[in-house]
Formats: sequence, structure tokens, C-alpha cells
Amino acid sequence: MDNASQAAERLLCWYGRNVRALPWRLDVSPYHVWLSEIMLQQTRVETVIGYYERFLKALPDIESLANAPEDLCLKLWQGLGYYSRVRNLQKAAQVIVQRYGGHMPDSAKELIKLPGIGDYTSAAIASIAFGQAEPAIDGNLLRVFARLTAYGEDIGDQRAKQSARAFFLPLMQPENLTEAAARALESVSQSLGAPVNLPGTINQALMDLGAGVCLPNGEPLCSDCPLKEFCLSHQRGEERRYPVKTPPKARTIENRTVLLIRYGDRIALRKRPARGLLAGLYELPNTKGLLSRQEALEYARMLGFAPLRIQELPPARHIFTHREWRMIGYELRADELTPLSPPKEEAYLLLAGKDEIKTSYSIPSAFSVYLIL
Repeated sequence: MDNASQAAERLLCWYGRNVRALPWRLDVSPYHVWLSEIMLQQTRVETVIGYYERFLKALPDIESLANAPEDLCLKLWQGLGYYSRVRNLQKAAQVIVQRYGGHMPDSAKELIKLPGIGDYTSAAIASIAFGQAEPAIDGNLLRVFARLTAYGEDIGDQRAKQSARAFFLPLMQPENLTEAAARALESVSQSLGAPVNLPGTINQALMDLGAGVCLPNGEPLCSDCPLKEFCLSHQRGEERRYPVKTPPKARTIENRTVLLIRYGDRIALRKRPARGLLAGLYELPNTKGLLSRQEALEYARMLGFAPLRIQELPPARHIFTHREWRMIGYELRADELTPLSPPKEEAYLLLAGKDEIKTSYSIPSAFSVYLIL
């Protein structure tokens, strides 16, 4: 940008008119900022709000998170997916309690040492909660940067992140804050009813600009962009050419058969292994492949159930980051448990009532189609 002062002014004035009063912006304590940033990874803002409020009600501070049972953390996270995020969140809370006396470190350099906190999250917390000049380079900021500069290299490369950081850093410098920008910053604070700082507000303004104007898919809304006069790709009419990305690898396809096994008023669940996909969560018994009705009955017997009836359930699919499950399902009713010993990989089977499932067991959304309570 030729004029950081002018660009910062226009961005802040735009943000002052469009700022969203999201819960984590109304209280920018480090724990709240950290929790929201972890939840917002790979998840839409509208989805996160309810989870954020429910999580804080149950675990209102870092110490309560550090000491909570893991199953409670997983249950509070149920439906958000990417469960390693909440495991790392708790691990980091335990480190903060043990090493920092329960207070989050206030620098990006220290924050990045915590489990689950990378370059982006450390910069977001350091800027929003502590006012440090740290551009939080995520997909939104990379896209805005690529279009503003007509950046022709792969946006996923580390050099792109370094270039974007250097590009946005001048907007966060107090010496580039004009009187109009300072008034806009105060307007943001008044709108939120909470104190704000320059670096954190610049980061959040750029995030919102990328999410709502400089769109990732489809035509960007350039007429609404406060930075359009600085944008090289807009000047050239080439907005859709940027950012440049390496095509993602094709997902691995897995066929699976899921069983909803009812025994009286209880349902069979299985705890997944402690490592790997959906580690440590609870699931409906399932196996690789698309089983016939007879094969499904045999599989249920192998698990130790004597099925009375079997009914087909509709097919479904679930998409993970690099994997896709294509599933069929069967609902079975069993009248007795047989004395068969299930194989080692099935050793975590249990029977749970409806209320227990709702309150105590974290079951991934991959099984939501088949979890008929």
C-alpha cells in the first residue's frame, strides 16, 4: 500500500460502520480471545457463538479448563469437529496453570510454545488481548493481501505469509494513525461497549473484510471495499485470478457400515482408540465396507448381541479434511447379550441410555444421521 495512514483510516472507518458485536469482542480477556480463536478455526461464526457461550458457562476460566474431566471438554465440543483442538486447548491450559501461574503469556513468542497455538493464533491473541503489533495471517488476510498486491505465487507458501505480515504491519503502527482513524477506533469501542486497541482492531477489520467483502468463493464485492483504490488486482480487473493456490489433494473415500443396536431402552456405543481419527470419542459400532443385511447380522453377533430384527437406514456421507466416509446403516434390536468375547478392537463397547448419551458421551456428527434416540 502506498499510504499506510490512509489505508488504515479507511479500513477503520469502514469497520466502525460494520463492526459485529460478537461475544468475544465484548470481553477481550485473553482466555475469551483464545477460546474463540480456537473455536473459529474451520468453523463458521454463526455456529461458534452458541458453543462459545456454553463452554464458558461450564468452564469459565483457565484453571477450570485445566482441571476439567476430558470427557466433559469433549462433550462441550461435540458437533464442532476437529476434536484435537479442544484436547490441545486443555493441554495448553494445564501448561499455563503449571508454568505461568494461570495467567496467559502476553507475547506471541511465548504463546506459540503452547499446545495447539500456531503462528496465526499466537498473533491473534497477542494483538487482540495484549495490543501487540502482530498481523494475524489467516486465509482471509492472505486473500486480501494477494488481491491488493496481485501476488502471483502460491498463497500457501511460507513466503506468502511473511510477505503478508510485512505488508499489513505498517497499518498497526501508532505513527500511522490519523485523527480520523483515531475517531473510528473510538467509534468501534463505543459500539462494542468495550476497550479496543489498534493492532487487534486492524486484524479483526481485515478478517471481517476478507469474510464479508473480499470473498473466498465467487465474485468479491469490490464496490463495498474500503481498500479498492489500493488494490492492484481490482485496478487490472483481475480479482478472480487471486489468490493463487495449489489444488488440494483428492480426499480418500472410505465405505463404512454403521449399526444402531438397541438393547431394551439402551443403545450400544463404542469408545474409539486414544489415537487417530476422532480419538477417544464415542461412536455407534461400525466397520469398513458396505455390509449386506446378513453380514450386518453376523457382525452384531460377533459384537456379542443376539439380533431380533434388522431394518435398513438411509445412506449418508461425512466429509473430513482429507477423508470422506460413505455410509450405510442398519437398526437392530437385540433381546439378549451373548457370552461371546468381542475382538480386541471392539473391547470398548458399552450400553447407554438416551439421557446419558445427551449429557455424558461425546459422539461425532459423522454418526448424527444414525443416532436415533
